[in-house]
Amino acid sequence: MPAVAEKTVPEDPYASLNPEQRAAVEHDIGMGNPRPLLVIAGAGSGKTSTLAHRVARLVQGGADPQRILLLTFSRRAAVEMTNRAGNVLHRVMGLRSAQAPGTLPWAGTFHSIGARLLREYAGRIGLDDSFTIHDRGDSEDLIGLVRHEIGLTQTHKRFPLKGTCLSIYSRVVNSREPLADVLQSAFPWCGEWEHELKTLFGAYVDAKQEQNVLDYDDLLLFWSEMAADPELGREIGALFDYVLVDEYQDTNRLQAAIITGMKPDGKGVMVVGDDAQSIYSFRGATVRNILDFPQQFSQPARTITLERNYRSTRPILDASNAVIAAALERHAKTLWTDKVSTAQPQLVLIPDEAEQARWVCNRILEHREAGMALTSQAVLFRAASHSAALELELMRRNVPFVKFGGLKFLEASHIKDVLAVLRFAQNPSGRMAGFRVAQLIAGIGPATATRLLDALDEAAEPVLALEAFAPPAKAGGEWQAFVALYRALRTPGLRWPADIGLVKDWYLPQLERMHDDAQVRAADVEQLAQLAGGYDSRETFLAEITLDPPEATSDRAGPPNLDEDYVILSTIHSSKGQEWKSVHVLNVVDGCIPSDMSTGSAEEIEEERRLLYVAMTRAREHLHLVVPNRFFIKQQAQMGDRHVYAARTRFISPAMLKHFEECVWLTAHQAHGKKPMPDSVRMLVRERARNAWK
Repeated sequence: MPAVAEKTVPEDPYASLNPEQRAAVEHDIGMGNPRPLLVIAGAGSGKTSTLAHRVARLVQGGADPQRILLLTFSRRAAVEMTNRAGNVLHRVMGLRSAQAPGTLPWAGTFHSIGARLLREYAGRIGLDDSFTIHDRGDSEDLIGLVRHEIGLTQTHKRFPLKGTCLSIYSRVVNSREPLADVLQSAFPWCGEWEHELKTLFGAYVDAKQEQNVLDYDDLLLFWSEMAADPELGREIGALFDYVLVDEYQDTNRLQAAIITGMKPDGKGVMVVGDDAQSIYSFRGATVRNILDFPQQFSQPARTITLERNYRSTRPILDASNAVIAAALERHAKTLWTDKVSTAQPQLVLIPDEAEQARWVCNRILEHREAGMALTSQAVLFRAASHSAALELELMRRNVPFVKFGGLKFLEASHIKDVLAVLRFAQNPSGRMAGFRVAQLIAGIGPATATRLLDALDEAAEPVLALEAFAPPAKAGGEWQAFVALYRALRTPGLRWPADIGLVKDWYLPQLERMHDDAQVRAADVEQLAQLAGGYDSRETFLAEITLDPPEATSDRAGPPNLDEDYVILSTIHSSKGQEWKSVHVLNVVDGCIPSDMSTGSAEEIEEERRLLYVAMTRAREHLHLVVPNRFFIKQQAQMGDRHVYAARTRFISPAMLKHFEECVWLTAHQAHGKKPMPDSVRMLVRERARNAWK
């Protein structure tokens, strides 16, 4: 009798999940009416993995990937989530590596998905589908232009700057609060201009509509308006069986309204986040969205809490839990881990900022000597200016570092130039793009550019208007070259990305004329052209590059202090989502954490508490909170330069001190003071030893 082959049991693709993660992944699978689900995912609890496995489980259970909407806060996060889900599906379905399980076409940021839906529904809501999207810089310029046109720059008292005006407008739109309330809470120094600001914002909206442009806020505002309409909201909601939202604690009221408008019953809605990490109220985010989520729908939501932390040691978690436990309102959770350690977080008392810089440098170098790479160490701070003394000390000791921030790709003037040409070709009504492009031509200044745009506004056909325009004599040859370029860009049937190739060929000679470092900038233009090849059309490229731009550019503000290994310096806001073996937090004192600019209300103070919590939970093995006693204040005209004294942050109460190792650091001069040289010295042997290598 032949032997019976033993049947192999397929490996469980969800075996790596803990019980709470698995419960979230399996939630209402196979149910006809899946309830809304809130996953409270503590720091380091495997949130991304849970969300990716949920997507895979839905597809495995028969869900159509085309009908899953995945909303994240960066394109990178969406791609990572999709790839992770794909890997799980490979294991579940036993696919060969060459077989793709299918992508998620509706995965992206709120703004990118909003832009896509607005393009598809443009005819239904009175939009021209050739609209272009202004980035933050273009929006500021337009509101500045409108501000000037209606005479608000000629006032006897200083009117708010264009950037401030845009911030106020954006806060009003995203928070859905009246202008008066926003001014009182966030911009009290602008309160006297309420009437004028209302006039400005009305004129700004009119200008956008005349020019067929949208800003970032419009993408959410128009989407929420569609979602609120009984017919359109139902229609858009029916496009998706499941709606999954990452980092829900960072959403604003407009984004929450979009979700509830599309899915009023919450069917198939899953949001993941952590109320303890809600730190972006300055962008309009509100912690109320995640706190109130369980009661937002016609059927109650299920809540699952992920409390197991895979990142930090137990002493670090104990200290972090103690800080956040004092919060006035929160979803109850206590993070735990099986990573034991005898090393408590350090609370280090330091005389002043200079000694703080020296102490942090010493510890960084000690960790390095013990085998910890510099890239595994980070120094976090409340405001970018707090690291100034440390940066000087690191440079003095030749310790390489990178500070999060710097010039973003779309902020580089040469990149803005190239994109402006493409936007002007896509939307001839866009005056900000046209104004910038016209002045790239030698011999054309602001007055001629304005005259050109006025002529285009009155013309039915932009190309004919350009050909008929009479430029200054000195612009002759350059002008004809631009007209030829514009004619080519407006030619129907031009296959993308030939457009950007034409623009690049025209622009590089202008680059040589305008910039001394043209070679460096040309490399960025080439990079932009390469990026463009990954998109299927000009309008898609312009939308996506504006909504989720690349971070880096060669056009940096100063030479980077880089090596093959380097320390990370970062604001606490920029550190969210990151982790390091060792974390130093600077200036853990009242006035810095909480910032003295953010103590006007209980809500602001609570957000500052969450900010400290986020900083502490970035650490895996070593956490150092540094408390300088004195700060040297310069340029006080009346009082003179002097020291002010600071107290330990109010967020670490005396009862919490048991979770920390308290250290006192003597000054470097006291700790390492030189003893006087005795008179009996015959040879300076140390000098001779040093001189042998000179």
